[in-house]
Amino acid sequence: MLHLSIAQHVIFNYLIKRLQQKLLFILLLICTSNIHAQKADPYKPDFNLPKKIPGMELVWSDEFNTDGKPDQKNWNYEKGFVRNQELQWYQADNANCINGVLLIEGKKEFIPNPNYKEGSADWRTKRQFINYTSSSIKTAGLQQCQFGRLEIRARIDTTLGSWPAIWTLGSTGRWPLGGEVDIMEFYRSDNTPTILANLAWGRNEKGGPIWNTKKIPLTHFTANDPDWANRFHVWRMDWSKDSINLYLDDELLNTGVLNQTLNPDGSNPFLQPHYLLLNLAIGGNGGDPVNSKSPIKYEIDYVRYYKPLQK
Repeated sequence: MLHLSIAQHVIFNYLIKRLQQKLLFILLLICTSNIHAQKADPYKPDFNLPKKIPGMELVWSDEFNTDGKPDQKNWNYEKGFVRNQELQWYQADNANCINGVLLIEGKKEFIPNPNYKEGSADWRTKRQFINYTSSSIKTAGLQQCQFGRLEIRARIDTTLGSWPAIWTLGSTGRWPLGGEVDIMEFYRSDNTPTILANLAWGRNEKGGPIWNTKKIPLTHFTANDPDWANRFHVWRMDWSKDSINLYLDDELLNTGVLNQTLNPDGSNPFLQPHYLLLNLAIGGNGGDPVNSKSPIKYEIDYVRYYKPLQK
């Protein structure tokens, strides 16, 4: 029989406890790994770690898992009445991270327009009151992408008046010579709820755009899934030096061939870095929201940008 001294007993017990702790840590790692491997619930945010893509590396992402304002290292805000004579006043208050998503809300309001000018002909300043507020956030000057894969998981509100978008603009060059990619827009085209995927570049030096547009009626998706609007979906841009392919839930919606996207001066706006915008417009092509619920909600679960590995 083995006889141990008191000191040996103390050392032996310590080693046993350390071994138990290591085994427990390994077990927790295995359990955590199994959790991350689970398939995402289409009705809930996805808390899985970003997946690995062969031949690519994750350059930057925002999972929106910390409650509060969007990470200021990644995002800044558009402010006021911005474009298209839309109804909403953009402000930071309407964009907040909560329960694992970036929630952008379009709200009915009645607020004096601080830029109002009596007798003005400019749509931005002739409105005496703000009737709707929302948010538009962008990565301009903070994060950008050029080639690779941009993937965004989101749930959109299809109520009348809702006009959410996921899109990019070129880091240099005035619009449309800098290029635009609409990874997703939802609005009403001839009163038909529609998913849009397109590219725009310059037609002439005065700034007229050329559009490569695909409009897919929402019924294309809801025919197979009547609950489509209540689920999260993944929009994706795969971007190489030759083409831009736009997907929704792995279904190819549109392709831009980049040897055909030249500006009048011969420059190509899709061979430069782009920055990302996430916004919820109200009215305009989204339709009249006067009888719609408030708030209109747009939920973004994550944004992930992968770049090809250097060969």
